[in-house]
Amino acid sequence: MKPFNHVIVAGVLTILAITADAQVKVKTEHMNTIENANELEIVNQLSTESAVVNMPVSKLLNAPGNEALKAFFFTPVKNSSALSGRKIAVLVADGFEEIELTGPVWYFRQLGATVDIVAPKYNPAPERYGLAYPEMSKTHIMAIQYLQPVGWIKFDRTADQIKVTDYDAVFIPGGAWNPDNLRADKDVIRFVQEFNRSGKLIAAICHAPVVLASADIIKGKKLTGYWNIQSDLKNAGATVLEQSVVSDGNLITSRHPIDVADFSRAVENWLIKK
Repeated sequence: MKPFNHVIVAGVLTILAITADAQVKVKTEHMNTIENANELEIVNQLSTESAVVNMPVSKLLNAPGNEALKAFFFTPVKNSSALSGRKIAVLVADGFEEIELTGPVWYFRQLGATVDIVAPKYNPAPERYGLAYPEMSKTHIMAIQYLQPVGWIKFDRTADQIKVTDYDAVFIPGGAWNPDNLRADKDVIRFVQEFNRSGKLIAAICHAPVVLASADIIKGKKLTGYWNIQSDLKNAGATVLEQSVVSDGNLITSRHPIDVADFSRAVENWLIKK
């Protein structure tokens, strides 16, 4: 087995082990709080069966119709210094669509850009919500594939620590939960509004354009986004187009994980022209 495959296998086994340990710990904690068999029976009826789902990125890349997306990642870049000296911030929270972050970040770094992962400040839900947070959630954010949690990535800075002058561009990945977490964070919204006033590039893919709607910066703009947020974009005053990438001024938007290649190239071309 090649070393790269060893890394993949080790990573998958680590995720499975962490998930299994976490499930056992949570179940044990639940058992400790249950006082009798009747309560246990009720809790069992309120709970669903735990499962670990594997949805590898390779399946997306090898799906029929995604040949161009696969070629995007496996064809060496022509100019590894095309974005040298450029700094890009990724605004992201728990629940981001994995490939919509890792894909563009990988590409921009291949082109020589410096990329920072920027998350909201750690702000756990009130204790009465009954949620358990792993210790790593203070320094990492959770990735999903569709609606399945699949892993964690460490962030570099928090939204309250960054300034417009720190970066040449910002991009926001999608995911069904990530944009909702971002749009409720005052530091994120403030930064997006200030960045927009600077005229620098703001790019958003999939569900992420709703963050731009919450920042009130899309009225009169042409945008696209995942199909089930398009009505939200229209209600915020945007004209929604059904195409893989839409560029309007300093805004670039895309619809879906399969648009990652077009999205990444559009960001690259915008920065090169500036």
